[in-house]
Amino acid sequence: MKEVAIGIDIGGTNTVVGIVDQKGHVFASGGISTAAYDDIDDYSEALFAEIDRLVDTISDIKVLGIGIGAPNGNYYSGAIEFAPNLKFKGVVPLVEIFKRRYDYPAIALTNDANAAAIGEMIYGGAKGMKNFIMITLGTGLGSGIVINGELVYGHDGFAGELGHVIAVPNGRQCGCGRKGCLETYCSATGLTRTVSALIGSTQLPSSLRDVKASEITSKMIYEAAMEGDELAKEAFRMTAEILGKALADATAFSSPEAFFLFGGVANAGDTIIKPTKKYMEEHMLSIYRNKVQIIKSELPGAHAAVLGASSLVWKELEAAAQHA
Repeated sequence: MKEVAIGIDIGGTNTVVGIVDQKGHVFASGGISTAAYDDIDDYSEALFAEIDRLVDTISDIKVLGIGIGAPNGNYYSGAIEFAPNLKFKGVVPLVEIFKRRYDYPAIALTNDANAAAIGEMIYGGAKGMKNFIMITLGTGLGSGIVINGELVYGHDGFAGELGHVIAVPNGRQCGCGRKGCLETYCSATGLTRTVSALIGSTQLPSSLRDVKASEITSKMIYEAAMEGDELAKEAFRMTAEILGKALADATAFSSPEAFFLFGGVANAGDTIIKPTKKYMEEHMLSIYRNKVQIIKSELPGAHAAVLGASSLVWKELEAAAQHA
């Protein structure tokens, strides 16, 4: 009988579900629309139906638990708390809702960046590492901080919000209500904002000048940079400079072995990683220089979010065994 975990990644638009073993093999995957539901009860019922459907497609398995990655997912409370990009407002006690339906040994929730960090440690490039930081560069910028082999949650479950350190004082308006947050410069959204700013403030030649501002994507900027587009290359350089400085600062508090970059902007590979490394080293305190790697996440793209969420189950079972 195969022992498996169910991984669930809740995004603002879609929810992805997968059934995964401890080696990271995905036996089945599916999903539902998150945005289609305003009511948490209706959403839960649809999600349960999808989980049950997937479990029924595989014979000879034993489900050991459910791991959930979600925006503003609080590991301690088991609730999604005031997630700005979800229709479910306020505090949603998701683990409690799942426990009423399933009696698996482990049911746990954390935010998507923390889930990606645990996934990297169990299935990806951070195997064997005890100290590293996962940086997710998607619509926003998230982070998961691992110290001495344990994810850092802080006293309230919300530690590790590097996307909301102030990178530029009185800088760009952030969705959190403050100005100059790192994610307003170094996320996919931040990169497109930089391109728009450069189009308005420079004479740099660019094919992106012919595209409506609202239609420019980080992928488009990367492809332009690969073709030698001056403005796209400058946008990546500016992004890397701000990110590199931030990683140098982050190194000072936890001395990680590596930063792993995950998500849309990270898919640009060396176009973002090489200059980020250069600026990080330039701004690094001398005792840390040339000790910290920057590595593109090794979680396989198509199933990365589900692997990250499912890895919570193995981490929970390992912790339970240690305390038994």
